[in-house]
This record gives sequence, structure tokens and C-alpha cells, in this order.
Amino acid sequence: MSEQTVEKPSVASQRTSGIRTALKYTGIPTSWLDKRPKLPSRNWLIFIGVTSSITGYYIYDRRQCKKIRQEYTDKVKELAELPSGPLDKPRKVTVYGSKWPGDEDYDQSLRYFRKYVKPILVAAAVDYEMVGSKRLGELANRVANDVRRRRRLDLGIDEEPEATKALPTYEPLPQTRQRELDGGVIIVGRPTWKEFLHGLRRGWTEGLQKVDEDEVLAHELEDDGAFDEPEGLELETEGADSARPRSFTQHKPTLYSPIQLNNVTQPQRTLTSPSSDTLNVPPPSEISPLPPILLLPFTNYLGFSQIPLMIWDFFNERHKVRSGSEAAYSLIMKHTRPLDFPLDDSEFADTSAPPTSSHGDLDFDKQSESYLKKSLNGIPQDIEKARKKYYEELAKKLETARALARGTREPTNEELSNPPPTEVELRQERLNKERRWRNDLIGWTIVKPDTPAVWDSRFRHAIRIFTNPSSSSDASFDS
Repeated sequence: MSEQTVEKPSVASQRTSGIRTALKYTGIPTSWLDKRPKLPSRNWLIFIGVTSSITGYYIYDRRQCKKIRQEYTDKVKELAELPSGPLDKPRKVTVYGSKWPGDEDYDQSLRYFRKYVKPILVAAAVDYEMVGSKRLGELANRVANDVRRRRRLDLGIDEEPEATKALPTYEPLPQTRQRELDGGVIIVGRPTWKEFLHGLRRGWTEGLQKVDEDEVLAHELEDDGAFDEPEGLELETEGADSARPRSFTQHKPTLYSPIQLNNVTQPQRTLTSPSSDTLNVPPPSEISPLPPILLLPFTNYLGFSQIPLMIWDFFNERHKVRSGSEAAYSLIMKHTRPLDFPLDDSEFADTSAPPTSSHGDLDFDKQSESYLKKSLNGIPQDIEKARKKYYEELAKKLETARALARGTREPTNEELSNPPPTEVELRQERLNKERRWRNDLIGWTIVKPDTPAVWDSRFRHAIRIFTNPSSSSDASFDS
């Protein structure tokens, strides 16, 4: 049997480098040094490439946002350093932002202003007042009431409170009007523009009487028969009422008129007769100049189908920052131009008719209406269904309330623990619901895409529009 020769490892091969010796005594496998780097797998390359591209684009966009905002801040910050007296008031603008149709978050338009326009105004020491609305149509009513209040003050029908005149910061009415002209108005989005023009025309067209809308609505609802009792019911319950103990009959309601209901739920007050105020003043043929208006485009994307647009906006916020900064800069520098109005007013005689041609500034941000949800067209039908359902349930609630009030039956255990509403409460609830339904319907009629922005020929010379001086050759600078 032959002996096999066993080769012994050489001394050189047994030697290890210093780093291998160090790894050996630290417990780290020396095999890690034998691995050779290689490219990641195909899937990892795709993941790393997509993630780094998205992250890099996001970082680039946000850096551009800061750069643009800083650029316009540097342009206007010198205005905030101008000397002023202790009682001097800063320039002030009014910001209008209505509820976007279909969005339960009613503050979206004003949030857009605070994010993209407010930083530049603050840098220039320009004060602002935000006016929003929680439901469609509220802003139009607010503007109309403000205009009527202004007309009453100008005509001397109303007087400024004496407490206001005693303040050291009090300004006479002409000086207040001049400060308003030096300020301006910001309109955020097309729905706000429509409501603003609608309220403006109402305020300069309607009478100056102080009207209690709840009282007018109560008069309309008084004779609709919703709270009428069936014939012969009083004769049937008269004997039952006299046979019941007083504890069951003393709570019988005596006020059934909505007008009297108003007097129960609100403090007694004396209503001034419209004829005693000398309020039969015809609408003025001309409107005094109004504060210049800044039209700020705004589109609120809603719904599953608009998710791609939301994603695009998220990664391209620099465009909104630039648009808002440019708008704020034109307002701060007081560059204005005349209102671009339609030459032919004949088609505006019927405001329900759709527009047939370009109407200049009346078509401001019109493309945003194409992003409104189609389901909003069913608002009138939804309101009618809700009204029908409510009145079907109202009859049962009213029967229960009257039976318990007159004592014709004993209350159940459930009614004792959770008392049902009384007739007075049902009347107030019905008044609130009818007011809300009608206001919602009117508000949607104002802002729906088929309705053009209202026009009044008196707006021609009363309204001016803030504009970027580089985009208009006929822009003027108001010092």
C-alpha cells in the first residue's frame, strides 16, 4: 500500500493581513472581505431610480418655492420699513373667499390665500381682513348688506355710533372711504367672483329698508297648511281636555303663528316702519368708485377622477407660489387697469341665459368650473327630496306633540326619558330648515356653471382691476 503524500500549507499562505487578524479577534467573519461588489437586481434598480427621482423632484420644487417667495419678499420689504406715526393705520385689503361647491371644507379658498398670497402682504406690512362663507350664497348676502349699510350711512339715514366717534383712532366717513380706495379687494376663485358681483348688484339696486328675513319667511309659511289641525279634532279633544287634570292641560301651546313664535324665541323689539325712514330712494344712476379688485385664480380638485391633478399640484407647487406672489406684488404696487367689460349689455338682461361670447373679466377663471362635480347638478332634486321626507315625518311629530300637550294620552317611558319636541320647537325647526333649503338653492343658482356672472352697466367706471404692469400696456400706477 503506497503512502499518500500530504502537502502542508506554506508559511506564506498561513499568514494573514493585519485587518484580517483584527477582524478575527473581534468576531467579524473574514469572509466579508472576500465579497466583490455587484449591481443590484433589476427590481431594486427600478425602485431606487423611481424613489430617488420623486424625492429629487419634490426637493427641487420646494427649494424653488422658497426662492420665489424670497425674491418677492425682498422686492417689497422696504415698504414695511417706511416711518409712520403712532396713530397711522396700515393699508388694509379685504379678502373674499366663498365655499367651493361640493367641498365640505368651506375654508379652502381662504387657506389658498393664506398660503400663497399672505406672506408677501405681511412682508410689505399690508393688513388684511378675511371674509368667508360656510354655505353657498352667504357671501352674496354679506356683500349686499354691506353695500346697503354703506348707502344708508352716505344718505344720513343711519349714524355712526357715538362710542366709535369717541375713540382716538376714529376717522370721519370721507377719510374711511379714502382708506378703502387705497386698500383693495381680493377675490379668490370664480365662485367668489360670481357671489361678489351678485351681492354688489343687489346692494346697489334693492331698497334700503331693514328687512327681517325670518319674519318675511314666517309670513310666507303661515298659510301653507303644514300646521293646520284636521277638522273636528278640536271638538273631539275639548271634552278630553276638560276631563284631564290641570297638570296635563296647562302646557297646551297658545302660540301657533310663526310670527308669534319669533317673539317667543327672540327678545321683544320694536320694528321701524319702512315709510317712516324716508327710504323710498331710487337706486343711484352711477356708482361711486369702488376699491380696486385683485382676481386670484383658484381651483379645488375633488373626487377620485381628479387625483392625478392633485398629485401634479403637489409636485408643482412652485407655480402656485409664483402666481400668488405676482398677484400680491401687483396689489402692493397698486398697478391697476380698467375693468374689461362686455360691449353689449342686451344678453345680460336675462341672467339665467348662458353666455354666448367672451365677456372679459366676467369670464375670470371660467375654466375652473369644468372641474366641479357633475353630481352638483342634482342639488335642486336633493333639496326637494329632503323637504318631502321632512314634511312626511313632521305630521307624526306634530301629532305626538299635540297629544302630549293636551293630555289626550300618557307619555311613554321613552318619551319621559327623551321628551319629543313641542309644537313651538317644531315650528322653529321648520323655519330653520326652510331658510337653509331656500338659501342653498339660491346659492347654487348663483355659482352653477350655467349661470354667467351678473353684470350692471354702472360697474363700468366704478371698478378697476389690479394687474401685473408687464402684462398690460394701459395699466396705471396709483400713488
